[in-house]
Amino acid sequence: MKQLICIYCEGNDTKLAVIEKESEGRKPSVLKTASVSLIKSSAQMEENVSGFRIEGETLDVEGLEESTSIKSDLDTSSISEISSALKGFNLAKYSFIPALTEPAIYYHVFEGARAPKPQKLKQEIIHDILESKNISVDKESIDYIELSDKALLSVFVTGDVRCVDLVNSLARQRGKRSLKIPTIKSADVSLAYYVAKRKKFFPDDHSLIVYIGKEYSKLIFLQGRRLKHIGTTLDIGTQNLHTYDVYFSKILLEMENGGISSLDNIVVCGEDDSENLILSFYGTFPEANVSRLEFDDVDLSALDEETREKFSMFSVPVAIATDYFDELNKEHQGLHILPKSIKEDQKAFQFSWHSYAILPLLFIAAFFITQQVLKNNDDMKELDNEIAQKTILLRQNQEILSRIANIEGKISSFDQTQAILDSATAGAGVWKNVISKVSDFCGKNNNLWVSKLSSNDGRAVATEGYSLSRGTLTDFASSIENALLKSMTYEELREKSAYKFNLNFNTSNQQNQNE
Repeated sequence: MKQLICIYCEGNDTKLAVIEKESEGRKPSVLKTASVSLIKSSAQMEENVSGFRIEGETLDVEGLEESTSIKSDLDTSSISEISSALKGFNLAKYSFIPALTEPAIYYHVFEGARAPKPQKLKQEIIHDILESKNISVDKESIDYIELSDKALLSVFVTGDVRCVDLVNSLARQRGKRSLKIPTIKSADVSLAYYVAKRKKFFPDDHSLIVYIGKEYSKLIFLQGRRLKHIGTTLDIGTQNLHTYDVYFSKILLEMENGGISSLDNIVVCGEDDSENLILSFYGTFPEANVSRLEFDDVDLSALDEETREKFSMFSVPVAIATDYFDELNKEHQGLHILPKSIKEDQKAFQFSWHSYAILPLLFIAAFFITQQVLKNNDDMKELDNEIAQKTILLRQNQEILSRIANIEGKISSFDQTQAILDSATAGAGVWKNVISKVSDFCGKNNNLWVSKLSSNDGRAVATEGYSLSRGTLTDFASSIENALLKSMTYEELREKSAYKFNLNFNTSNQQNQNE
């Protein structure tokens, strides 16, 4: 589906039509129309534009660049009225086609030698405009078509385009940076193409299209089905017209300027296509076939009855849509004007030429950086896995170390226990040896017995006992190494004479002796 919003900026009057075409072979449908009077701000109304005028074939461009460089400052109520007319439409899906007429668009007839290549020819036309009118034109802002007499009619714009500013204002009110504008059309050229397509003119017929607006009117001449001459914009319309006679004098003047001797057909359209107007043309040009422009090639069922009856006022928006649709279908080659600044404004990313030159480097850098990041991510994953494995191993080692510490504690305590046992074993051996000696001596000598063995420090041993023989005590003391008989007293023991003794010795001496 092709969706268009065609806007015709005619002075302070703006006409728009929402047109859709679903498929080939079906009529385009007009879904909505609106006519809005644009109100300039007080600052804009005070601008001096007196330096611009058209006089016949002469264009006085004094002050042209200054006046056209002033950006339109439209009243917000006018933009709101247009936005309200387009309420319910998703403007992002539509292409906006602005149509311009003089003085917003300029015409120049080129009759010089033609270069074989279109771009070279366009450059020659630009050079001719610069020499003849002292206007510098960008190649994106100009296009041309061939007239019936084989001359080339070039169409161009300079500075800011007020109709485009209107679309941009509408976009900002809808909260968008810009809306899609694929091209800018000449209202006069598109209307001439549409009328030639709708009417079956003979090749030698001279036909006139009279478009009557609210403030301005246009006279467009055809020879056969090709454009012959575009008359200057007439500053008369339905708002300031008192008699139709003024049109006739202007028509005769433009016929003389265009080299047209007579008229075979007259087609009226615009704000006024009444019977009175048609009868007036019949009276002045009785040999011409005077008719209205019909619109049976478009579907108007979505419009109300009043709009359908006055649909001729939207002749230009319909002509623009037909021109654009036929271009898309390769049925003809029309004009294409789209200044570079408008193209740049519609780009999502606005770059200069050196920015485009560096874009491949940015993509290459982004590719390598992405590769490096992915590689680093893989390395990080491997390191994370290794860290996890090392962490598990560390925990296992810590468990083993704790077990080893427990075992070491047990081994250390075992050594202490073993030392105690060894020392106890060594002491036990000494005592065994001492007791064995005492026991052996007492066994051999029945007249001596030991009543007490005591030790305070484990080494010095005090022995007490009794003996019936004094000599036996001497022998007993001699049998123990370094024994000292401290006392020997005489006592009666069960009616017998006995000797009580105290004998001391050291077990360390006994140990050394034993070893």
